Amino acid sequence: MSLHNLDEAARQQQFLDVIDRDEARARFHAHLTLQPLGTETVTLSGSLNRVLSDEIRATVDVPGFDRANVDGFAVQAADTFGASEDAPRSVSLNDEVITPGVQAGIVVQPGTATPIATGAVVPRGADAIVMIEHTDVVADAADRRLEINRAVAAGGHITFAGTDIAKGETVLRRGALLTSREIGVLAAIGRDRVEVFRKPRVAVISTGSEIIPPGAPSTPGAVYDSNAAIVSAAVEELGGEPVPLGVIADDETKLRAAVQQGLDCDIVVLSGGTSKGAGDLSYRVVSELSDPGIVAHGVALKPGKPICLAVTVGKPIVILPGFPTSAIFTFHEFVAPVIRALAARKDAQAATVTATLPLRVNSERGRTEYLLVSLVRRGDDLAAYPMGKGSGSVTTFSGADGFLTIDSQTEILDADTRVEVKLLSRELRPADFVAIGSHCVGLDFLLSRMEERGFAVKVLNVGSLGGLTAAARGECDIAGIHLMDAATGAYNRPFLKPGLTLIEGYRRLQGIVYRRGDARFENKTAEQAVAAACADAACAMVNRNTGSGTRILIDQLLAKVHPDAEAPPAGYGIQAKSHNAVAAAVARESADWGVAIETVASLYDLAFIPLQEEHYDFAVPEDRAQSAAVRAFRNLLQEAEVRDELRALGFQL
Repeated sequence: MSLHNLDEAARQQQFLDVIDRDEARARFHAHLTLQPLGTETVTLSGSLNRVLSDEIRATVDVPGFDRANVDGFAVQAADTFGASEDAPRSVSLNDEVITPGVQAGIVVQPGTATPIATGAVVPRGADAIVMIEHTDVVADAADRRLEINRAVAAGGHITFAGTDIAKGETVLRRGALLTSREIGVLAAIGRDRVEVFRKPRVAVISTGSEIIPPGAPSTPGAVYDSNAAIVSAAVEELGGEPVPLGVIADDETKLRAAVQQGLDCDIVVLSGGTSKGAGDLSYRVVSELSDPGIVAHGVALKPGKPICLAVTVGKPIVILPGFPTSAIFTFHEFVAPVIRALAARKDAQAATVTATLPLRVNSERGRTEYLLVSLVRRGDDLAAYPMGKGSGSVTTFSGADGFLTIDSQTEILDADTRVEVKLLSRELRPADFVAIGSHCVGLDFLLSRMEERGFAVKVLNVGSLGGLTAAARGECDIAGIHLMDAATGAYNRPFLKPGLTLIEGYRRLQGIVYRRGDARFENKTAEQAVAAACADAACAMVNRNTGSGTRILIDQLLAKVHPDAEAPPAGYGIQAKSHNAVAAAVARESADWGVAIETVASLYDLAFIPLQEEHYDFAVPEDRAQSAAVRAFRNLLQEAEVRDELRALGFQL
């Protein structure tokens, strides 16, 4: 970075005017015309998920004729009255057979019947169809006669013209969303084209020199562009047409040109470059626009504070924060309502459920916070587990069931607080099998096999102690745990609370992971390696989260190696939530060592010093031990093929 850029970064201005959500929305909407954009005619095959711009009236009857509903004989109902198996009524057969699409040539007179197929036009003179099952054909040299052994009422087994849809009837109204059902109605009345509201075209621009498109080779510091894919898909879901303009590096001229190109569309959405830092060009480029230009920059939201809202010549321009969760929330808060209005889509009413927070949640006073949660059954209640991966997480939204809104004046929500959760989809399908506890790639494998067998699976990685607590509260089916009793050296059973039982899992080898060739660790035992690392102030570790079995092991190891240490080793305060996260931190050189299992060391091509074998087992609430899902899981662990695959992953059984 040049001295000029360093100086600019040091002096960067923060947000112009952080305002609340309602004020930001009001300023934004004040400069927009939130009406449908116009209409266009589309073919029926291209009308799915479009919105009708006018009423549709039928110009034909459906059906367009009196239609036979069964295979049988067209008759006059009076000729069947009194018929029974013991005393059948007899009529003569007309010399024709009526099939679908064929007009009858013979009028059905009293005392006669005409064979007819399902869907055919009922002949003149007939007022009922007698089913073929209730008849017998009797033929002799002089005549063919039909014996009817069950009476049929007038109108029996006939659908009369216009019964389904009558000519002139309004079948669909303005504003109807065309799904497969509505398209079927349009086809039934003979429509091959339909007038619909035009889709708003939304330019989608990703910014930043670190952003690369999916499929491109990755380099250190590069980030795959997930925001463009998420935003484009959301635009389509809302009834818009995404126009991806690609990734624009930190080049002001190129970004300005992309924004101008985007203004050919109805809406422009950028992601990244909202915070007015030295490398954030999006704000600078958008700030050049006028009429009126930027109307809000900085909204009291968490996540999503840096969002920038602008309008120029009636067209909305929005700069979403770069972090995925922030981008998604702010998109749905500010952009989605505009797209719906321009596309003539009705406002979405989110379904809500009431749940209980199992954990205390801290919030930031002065900002409305959206907290994504995962819902699990707790008896007849629901527990809402916060999805604590942060605004930079790509997977948080996909794994969440809904979110709760914490108002700007609330700082703490205590455990067991009742909360209202807005669902991210219209329906909540509870999982058949919930796993809460310590993360393990072996468990990931087992859960995949459970899903293959038809179980809806949910997993929350909260550490061994968190899993035990969840199991004791009846919030999960299994809790993956690996806790060692320091006094006895026994794993897991000493930690079971009343009401819990144990399913034995597998063993895995934990140890020190480090980059190959690091002389501080080469040819040392685990204790020697940790002692050397603690003696080197420049040697940084990556720790595990409090409550995990690995964290307990780390603390025991440090206490043994350095019992009188005045301060923990460098990096001790950095807490990764999984073995994979530990290995990734070491592999990318943000840390020099950590404790993880041998399986992930191999995955990240790291060197490994064995520390000790641990038992990874599953705590189960006793009242769920005989459920279909838990029985299936227990049986899965005993299958020879599954056990072989676990061994191939590096686990011992």
